[in-house]
Amino acid sequence: MTNTLKIAIPMAGFGTRMRPHTWSKPKPLVPLAGKTVLDYVLAQFNSVPSSYQVEFIFIISPNGESIKPYMEKHHPDKVVHYVVQSEMRGQSDALYLAREYLTGPMLMAFSDTLIETDLGFLQSESAGGIAWVQPVPDPRRFGVAQIDAQGSVVRLVEKPQDMSNNLALVGFYYFRSGEKLMAAIEEQKRRGLTLKGEYYLVDAVNVLLEQGEVFRTEKISTWLDAGIPDTVLETNRYLLEHGADNSAAAQRPGVAIIPPVFVHPDSQVEASVIGPHACIGAGCMVKNSVISGSILGARTQVQNMLLENSLIGDDVRLEGKASHFNMGDNASAMG
Repeated sequence: MTNTLKIAIPMAGFGTRMRPHTWSKPKPLVPLAGKTVLDYVLAQFNSVPSSYQVEFIFIISPNGESIKPYMEKHHPDKVVHYVVQSEMRGQSDALYLAREYLTGPMLMAFSDTLIETDLGFLQSESAGGIAWVQPVPDPRRFGVAQIDAQGSVVRLVEKPQDMSNNLALVGFYYFRSGEKLMAAIEEQKRRGLTLKGEYYLVDAVNVLLEQGEVFRTEKISTWLDAGIPDTVLETNRYLLEHGADNSAAAQRPGVAIIPPVFVHPDSQVEASVIGPHACIGAGCMVKNSVISGSILGARTQVQNMLLENSLIGDDVRLEGKASHFNMGDNASAMG
């Protein structure tokens, strides 16, 4: 018997922390280690047991229409439902808008965080819910899970004031019953449980806990952020060091490759040094330049540059002096 597992990914935020890149594309389509952030988000679910039929539910903004054609082109085998969140009223509100799809067992993950976890155990999971966590030195800027002596979750706390509990919530959850979660969100809304006008998922989970639902935690060791330019570059470095490197295939006459790197086969690179931790997108042209710790989007041109620690969008032209940039699509800088 094949069961259906729903995977909800809210991605309707304005992406203000990733501007200028998100002026022209939704945050999940920002380039990362030879792919996009969205590709790596989806890869988190490759270990879902084959006994499940997987359906994705993307909650997008009115400006996120480019997500659908991207999925149709690059992930045509995946079943995806799209729900539009026109007004940003928080995570619980986003999930509630998708309630017609969120029945039975479900996972929820944010679109700008990446974790490494093996989901093979889900087919035999008996808990009503799971919150993935990672121990951190200072939990005060995260949400945390309070657990009892048996390891069951007692309560989720957003931004605790003390450091006695370091189990930070990473934004990845399992719910055995989507219907129960929707009912908890209805109760959350009835009580007006908001923070700065938004309905946070931790409050809905706390309602479930009050109602007797049993939650446990699942610890992870790798938690990556793709929410701001600096952390995108950090995550890019990690991914290149853990499987995304194609330096062997990137070798070209007159070009020095310092691994790890990703150089798209459709790019043109001449008389340059690439790496370490550099990504050159499709259709790029790089001449007489040194590029390290940087990501170049598609069709970007770089000449006579020493470029480091830079996140560059699509169709950008750079020429001249040594520097680092955070530039969105269709921009230029000449030194």
